[in-house]
Amino acid sequence: MAKNLMRAVQYKKYGGGVDDLKHVEVPIPSPKKDEVLIKVEAASINPIDWKIQNGIARPFLPRKFPHIPGTDVAGEIVQVGSGVKNFRAGDKVVALLGNGGALGEYALAKEVSTVPRPPEVSALEAAALPIAGLAAHQSLTLHAGLKLDGTGPQVNVLVTAASGGVGTYAVQLAKLANAHVTATCGARNMDLVRRLGADEVLDYKTPEGKALTSPSGRKYDIIIHCTTNIPWSTFAANLTSKGKVVDTTPGFGNMMSAAMKKITCSKKKLVVVLTDPKKENLDYLVKLVKAGKLKPVIDSKHPLSKAEEAWGKSMDGHATGKILVEP
Repeated sequence: MAKNLMRAVQYKKYGGGVDDLKHVEVPIPSPKKDEVLIKVEAASINPIDWKIQNGIARPFLPRKFPHIPGTDVAGEIVQVGSGVKNFRAGDKVVALLGNGGALGEYALAKEVSTVPRPPEVSALEAAALPIAGLAAHQSLTLHAGLKLDGTGPQVNVLVTAASGGVGTYAVQLAKLANAHVTATCGARNMDLVRRLGADEVLDYKTPEGKALTSPSGRKYDIIIHCTTNIPWSTFAANLTSKGKVVDTTPGFGNMMSAAMKKITCSKKKLVVVLTDPKKENLDYLVKLVKAGKLKPVIDSKHPLSKAEEAWGKSMDGHATGKILVEP
């Protein structure tokens, strides 16, 4: 391989799924004034990555084809732009990429979306954090109003799909907020979700799980919704009078439903999370991992040469925690 080239995975059009992912050699990018160039040690795949491939953000994302997908990376800075103030070559970092690029040996990140990675946090743990961790954090704090230092009043929280990427973080963070947590997941993951801190766990395939019924008869102040195809009527039956559903799976349908809830002035609310790449939130999550208060759950790790396997596993929708790729 030529010195100025890197291995990467890209696709050339909307749609195509796994079959449209191609292994290529492309020039190593150069950082702009406000960017850092990271030698990738680990990246993670999120459902939003293949949803973008399917056209969910068309025509805004990808900005151009061919496109190297992926937003979550951890690695070592090898070059900084002329305007970068807080990093230098050799720094270990984790970053959320604004325009993809994670599935390559090198990736560009904005300084404002990059945070230090302490030696106590592995590259795999760090790469598992950005999109899923931020979605869980912002769902509970920004949208649900919980205080993760545990100083707020105790509330009843339901987390659906609690063994998935966002759900595993939501359970742990809700417990830091002193919430009583009920969770749904598949039968094979119920023990895992209990170990993450859930007070009650429902098998989503049982009648009680489908109905979201708390085993202790509680109504939920907050539902962190991390899956699809649950009707509003099911949520409404289980919410307190001023309860709120925070939906972490943005799409046209749930955005319209959220808008209707505002129009009708319903006391029971539905809000949709669009993850904000806030540097301070990501730094907070990294520090929680360092302190042993937050544990990323790793479903599987795949070499870059087999990234299509990781992509397909994410599309299948049954991962336990996060799917990682290593160059």
